[in-house]
Amino acid sequence: MSGIGTSIIAFVVAIGVLVAFHEYGHYWVARRLGVKVLRYSIGFGKPLVTWVRGADRTEYCISAIPLGGYVKMLDEREGDVPEQDLDRAFNRQALWKRTAIVVAGPAFNFIFAIVVYWLLFVAGTTELRPVIGEVIPESPAAEAGFESGDEFLAVGGRRTPTWDRVLISMLETGMRRDAVDVDVRTETGREVTRGLDLSAVPTLGDDPDLLRLAGFRPWQPHISAAVGETVPGGAAEAAGLQPGDVVLAVDGESVENWQELVEAVSARAGRTVDLDVRANSHTRTVSVDLAEMGSDRGVLGVRPDVPEGLYEHMRQTVRYGPIESMAEAVKGTWQASVLTLRVLWRMVIGEASLKNLSGPINIAQYAGDTASTGIVPFLKFLAIVSISLGVLNLLPIPILDGGHLMYFLVEAVKGSPPSEKAQLIGQQVGILMLLLLMTLAFYNDIARLLG
Repeated sequence: MSGIGTSIIAFVVAIGVLVAFHEYGHYWVARRLGVKVLRYSIGFGKPLVTWVRGADRTEYCISAIPLGGYVKMLDEREGDVPEQDLDRAFNRQALWKRTAIVVAGPAFNFIFAIVVYWLLFVAGTTELRPVIGEVIPESPAAEAGFESGDEFLAVGGRRTPTWDRVLISMLETGMRRDAVDVDVRTETGREVTRGLDLSAVPTLGDDPDLLRLAGFRPWQPHISAAVGETVPGGAAEAAGLQPGDVVLAVDGESVENWQELVEAVSARAGRTVDLDVRANSHTRTVSVDLAEMGSDRGVLGVRPDVPEGLYEHMRQTVRYGPIESMAEAVKGTWQASVLTLRVLWRMVIGEASLKNLSGPINIAQYAGDTASTGIVPFLKFLAIVSISLGVLNLLPIPILDGGHLMYFLVEAVKGSPPSEKAQLIGQQVGILMLLLLMTLAFYNDIARLLG
């Protein structure tokens, strides 16, 4: 299957699962609190599949546009309600019940993330140890005295057994424009603390590579630019590359190892590149079309020829007991939620580049990449997106869950809900805001595709 096909399928699966879970939160709590549910839909627009179940004859739908979903409840504001069902209408419920129903959607997104993290922590995941491969000269890391071979143990007192944890902790520190104590284990086995000053690092600017900006390059093994295997349906297979071929140059630019090959190809998204290839002492030139990959980076579609055991000394299994796993899962979900809010706020006040905002195209690419890598990366991706959906839905924007909660707060303070006119204006403003955000996100996605 092509990279685009994988991305589309993974995106539809990811959004379908997360939307279904979010809307099920609204549905489940509404039913438990006695509100009549008329329709539970995954997707918007024309229903493709519909079935009716239960004493309330609730419609369950899968609709044409897989970018959201909704739960339609009995409500006098949306039509006539039979006399016998008035007590089951959403608008007739006590304020606390309506609040619980609205909060349930985002809450289920956070619960989903916690469950995923808990399962991964209990089962254990194989991760690369966060070992520094190179310290960039005249960088914050170099000034702090970091050395090649240092392994991160904790950042700001938080354990960092994986590169994911290192990045999140450093991002939080960078956004605060702060210095942080970093505990490392040196190559000789000594445990030392180094003070890393990230106050001058342009976190969340146009360059997203925080590690490079701070002065770190992760450990990388030396792997030759030899093709181990080609990805079915990929650009390399279409061009006729074979296992055992060694790439010597890309568009005349020599490459010495696998990392240089990846960097050279990544920078040529959407182009046709000429590869100088050696096989069995013979050299030939192969033209590879990267234009069909639909990505913001060039993807050749090959896997390296990795010597057996090359990574073994850098791999570790991260696993916790059931109770500790729950604590770690809750902590990780909370940390990601707070970080998402901070990033959004930095964008609002102009301290973070709007280029960090991603839309469906970029999300689909990440979905495809993680799905192709394996079930664990894809589950981690789902957890992060679920957290983002939960946070975004709680923002006080009319038509989102947070907008409804804002109206409920007004009702609690003044004793009556906002007027219909005020709510209508709020909905119009909310729709305009979402359209602007979606337009910007699509623009960023297309700009990435065009390089």
